[in-house]
Amino acid sequence: MSPIEETHNMPIYQKAEQIFQLTQGLIQIVPEEDQFLQETVVKFMSENAMLIPVKIAGAEGADLYDLRMESAAIIRKAARELYVQAGSLRFAEGIRDKDYIELLRNTIEEFRLLFVDWVASFDQWNYIKDNWGLFNPPGVSAHDKDPDQDIPFDPNAFFEFGGDDDDDFE
Repeated sequence: MSPIEETHNMPIYQKAEQIFQLTQGLIQIVPEEDQFLQETVVKFMSENAMLIPVKIAGAEGADLYDLRMESAAIIRKAARELYVQAGSLRFAEGIRDKDYIELLRNTIEEFRLLFVDWVASFDQWNYIKDNWGLFNPPGVSAHDKDPDQDIPFDPNAFFEFGGDDDDDFE
């Protein structure tokens, strides 16, 4: 199975896709003549719903703790905003099927539970120190010395420059 297929088979990814589909369905129950609701649902809610599965896939591809945590923070923000946006539609005039709104909110809550377990599964030892201090694993501070700074790196030796093969780059 390819890494993409593995990601698409993850319960959290499948739940994110379900959230996206439900959000797309919400577009169908918002009155077309209500420009404000159309803009809210189509633009903001669709954007948040699209962002969630994309960031899950990105986090799975990145595999580094700090990058995965950054994606997780974006996912959390998008899911929370979507939850609130859907909740605000309960009070909107002209929405035909308010049960659909609750279905979306319940699905986001199910996603949240999967999200908690998914984030807990991140490998805290596979990281690059975040100098901004937001996404370091527990016990690592932005003020800590970066252990990679002591590793001597000579790009000429790494890329084998300086030999007779230099003519290949001219």
